Amino acid sequence: MIDARTLLLTTLAMVAFAANSLLCRLALAPGSIDPASFMTLRILSGAFVLGLIVLSRRRRSCTGGGWRSALMLFGYVAFFSFAYRSLGAGTGALILFGAVQLTMFAAALRAGERFAPPGWLGLGLAVAGLVYLVLPGVKAPDLAGAGMMALAGVAWGLYSLSGRGAADPLGATARNFLYAAPLVAIVSLVFLKDFHVSPWGAALAVMSGAVTSGCGYVVWYAALPRLSATQAAIVQLTVPAIASFGGVVFLSENLTLRLVLASAATLGGVAIVLLQRAGKRAKA
Repeated sequence: MIDARTLLLTTLAMVAFAANSLLCRLALAPGSIDPASFMTLRILSGAFVLGLIVLSRRRRSCTGGGWRSALMLFGYVAFFSFAYRSLGAGTGALILFGAVQLTMFAAALRAGERFAPPGWLGLGLAVAGLVYLVLPGVKAPDLAGAGMMALAGVAWGLYSLSGRGAADPLGATARNFLYAAPLVAIVSLVFLKDFHVSPWGAALAVMSGAVTSGCGYVVWYAALPRLSATQAAIVQLTVPAIASFGGVVFLSENLTLRLVLASAATLGGVAIVLLQRAGKRAKA
């Protein structure tokens, strides 16, 4: 069972991730900005804000993070941004979080984590709620888009796992964003012919990078050490439900009975999992 501080940090992180999805949808759907420019502004603004925060604290040195985590962050942001050119929100969420689940569960099982029966019940309820939420809008996805979104999910799962040992969440996240900056800049140069940035698109990308990505990832890294890999995987199933309610509030989308029931199932299932104690490692 997790403590109140970890629960608060985890909740804030999930809200930030859901807000990120809304900002990306707002920016890319109407063509306000091209995917390469969106990801570049997102990473650069995140690196800038996190760098200022690091410089403002007494201990200015950064520990944790590095090129391996930066590559995972870059892979997630890049594949995520380009995948949404050809995927609907429901289809993309199902593929993304399915890949995250498989990646983090495989790592957890390899490390010897086990679930008690109530934990499996919670997992099943959460997955059922997510599928019920997005399945009505799911159709055969574009193969390239589906492949990129699956890779984004794998990259995010690995990035989350790497953060479980971060002793300095702020420093680690700042370094990851800083190291990822030249990588996204290269991608922007490759896709320079597709360059298109409106003031509105730029503002959404900067907000995504500086607030919901940069600060959100710091909060997530602060919560991860107190979560098992399976808990960290399952709690992210709440993001599509939160994002859907955000769409109702901020994008004037319809509030349906399906959304209410699916969200209740997903959030209830995640609550069951989080209330379980971390499973004992299997004996070697």
